[in-house]
This record gives sequence, structure tokens and C-alpha cells, in this order.
Amino acid sequence: MNAPALASVTDGKTAAAGIHKVGIIGAGQMGNGIAHVAAQAGYRVGISDLRPENFDKAIDTITRNMTRQVSKGLMKDGDMRAALGRIEYAPSYEAFGDTDLVIEAATEEESIKRKIFQELCPKLKKGAIIASNTSSISITRLASVTDRPEKFIGIHFMNPVPVMQLVELIRGIATDDATFLETRKFCDALGKSISVSEDFPGFIVNRILLPMINEAVYTLYEGVGTVDSIDKAMRLGANHPMGPLELADFIGLDTCLSIMQVLHLGLSDSKYRPCPLLVKYVEAGWLGRKSKRGFYDYRGEKPMPTR
Repeated sequence: MNAPALASVTDGKTAAAGIHKVGIIGAGQMGNGIAHVAAQAGYRVGISDLRPENFDKAIDTITRNMTRQVSKGLMKDGDMRAALGRIEYAPSYEAFGDTDLVIEAATEEESIKRKIFQELCPKLKKGAIIASNTSSISITRLASVTDRPEKFIGIHFMNPVPVMQLVELIRGIATDDATFLETRKFCDALGKSISVSEDFPGFIVNRILLPMINEAVYTLYEGVGTVDSIDKAMRLGANHPMGPLELADFIGLDTCLSIMQVLHLGLSDSKYRPCPLLVKYVEAGWLGRKSKRGFYDYRGEKPMPTR
């Protein structure tokens, strides 16, 4: 399936009044996408990652995606160069000392996120907002390990960030109105549509989407259909742009499993039990597109079903 055209560029002058510099923790698929749209909207952006080479890969990805925008007439070449010039590497959290908003986009594992926030807080100025791009973990619980739970919020971008219009905003129990309103202005400046979710496991999108994907894996596990037949059924029978197993590979099977585990643990309902086949694929290191194998094998010229 071809990705839709990247969203058109803003004029670079719409940055929210209280936020001028944005820090991003994690240079992976989500982190580089958030950096892309923030720099495109006129914000100065610092990206922190444990591996400097990941920052280089992120810049390559952002450049490639912006070049595609230019080729489609969605962005001027000069605007692309200006946006890329607003992105810099943050070698440590000390580089976020003058940052107004820091967005954590690390792996979907709560212990890792908690450690990040504990190390980050002492390096930030007093008024800085902290956000997590978590797709399922409690914002209230993550905020509790910081020194500013009232300035902590969930900003859940959809993947791929430059293309997808939706952002979920999630307030923790302590998030104050000023933080919510300032964050909303920031998302508006990025040209995103906002859906406000209560702080429950999976929020809105993944509370609905991931059980569907998990059920598709059960359908495969129980032999009801093959990978190809299941995806074809949902593409042509339900008019989905991408089959659920293809989508799982795109998201990452480890991320899908993590979200299902959060739903199962947080809601204590057996209907959220992760399918054993999903667990087995993750244990095998078959994580989808990023590892070249998942429900499809991506090592050849054309993706081929693995079951």
C-alpha cells in the first residue's frame, strides 16, 4: 500500500505564543516525525537519543520526506532548508535547559519512560511542559515520577506523523488548565486535529484499534484464514486502507503486544488477552517492517505472507 501524500506545510509563523523551543527524546520513527512537523511549523527542535547515529538517520528521513513534499508542491525548497536548519542534536538533557516543551517518544515500556522523566526533570527550567507520546500508558502514573505533574500531559501522535491528521490529548489527574491549553495551541499550530481522551488504558484510538488487530491474529492462530485472506477480507470487505496484519507489521508487533498487555492489565478483562501467536512472533524477534519479518516477510522485492 502506498502512503498518502505528506501534509502540506504551514507558513512557519504559527508557533504557539508560549512555546518556542521543543525537545524530543527518541530519534526513531515517531521522534523524527514529531521533529519534522514541529520544525516545519517554525519551532526550534532539539532531538536527544542515546546513539548519535540515530539522529543522523532521523535527519536523513526528515530530509527525504520533506523533499517529497517539495516535489509535490506542498512545500517550498527554501522552507525545507529553513526547517532543517531549526533541528539540532541534543547530546544530553542539559541541552533542554531553555526548552519550553519536551516530548518523550521512547520505546513503549513504562520502566524506561519513568527513568527518562526522573533524569530529565532536574535539567529543565521551572515552567517547561513535559509530554509523553505514549500510546497506552497512564499519564497520571507517568506524571507521578516527575517534579511537575501539573505540567505533564499526553500528546499521542499517529504514525506516520507528517501524514496523519489526528493527535490525542490526554490529561492526567493533576494536569492543569494552562498546560492543557498551551499544548492544544501547539497541536493547532502543527495543523493537527485534536481528540481529547480521558486517562484510561489505550486512550481512544488504541482501545478500539488494537483489540481488532489482536482478534485478527487470533483468527490467523485458530486457522480461520491465512494472512492474505484476513487482510484481503478487511481491505475489501470493510473498506480498510490496510489489512489488520499488515497494519500490525507497520506499527511493530512489539508495540502491539505492549499495548495489549497494558489493556489486559489495566482493564482486567480477558477480552484483551494478547494472542499467543503475537507473543510468539515477538519472542522470535519478528517485529514487522522494522525487523524485515512479521506477518509478512519484507526481505524480498515484494512482501510475502509468513503464514
